Amino acid sequence: MSIKSKILAIRIKDIDTDLIIPADYLKGVTTKGLGQFLFQRLRDKDENFPMNLSEFEGAEILLVEDNFGCGSSREHAAWALKDYGIKAIIAPSFADIFKTNALKNGIILIEFSQKIVEAIFENESELEIDLEKQKVVFSNGKTIKFEIDAYRKHCILKNMNDLDYLLSKIENIKNFDKQRKEKLFFNI
Repeated sequence: MSIKSKILAIRIKDIDTDLIIPADYLKGVTTKGLGQFLFQRLRDKDENFPMNLSEFEGAEILLVEDNFGCGSSREHAAWALKDYGIKAIIAPSFADIFKTNALKNGIILIEFSQKIVEAIFENESELEIDLEKQKVVFSNGKTIKFEIDAYRKHCILKNMNDLDYLLSKIENIKNFDKQRKEKLFFNI
């Protein structure tokens, strides 16, 4: 899986889940339609906010500052990002609960040092992310490797959620259960 996209860059630290998707727009438990309200408060406040500019339309890579996704455990934040079309986020750090929610929803999270993130802010308008090889390719052809949990990588590459993964192992589970029952019965 490879993503080549322009970058949607937001230079704000500590973006919390309420800024990502304001509670005003959470009328139900759905993953669809939330993308239209992504960063709505920032978009309303600044007509030059990147999401208000046509040049960033269709961007699939989000570049942000430290501690992205802090605040509440609102999974709607990941849903809104995915619904908008964000496939990968690069930051120096992510809040733990947001990180779990985003990865479970198939969003690639890449943590680079502040120095590298700053260089991307200053020098790049487009990047390529190769998930299989776990590398980011810059406009000058240089690459930087990134880490990602092997299980989450597998699920993203196969477009699976946790339940899909579990169901893909159903025969192994049945065999394990059968062997366990045979052992328990034999030892009684």
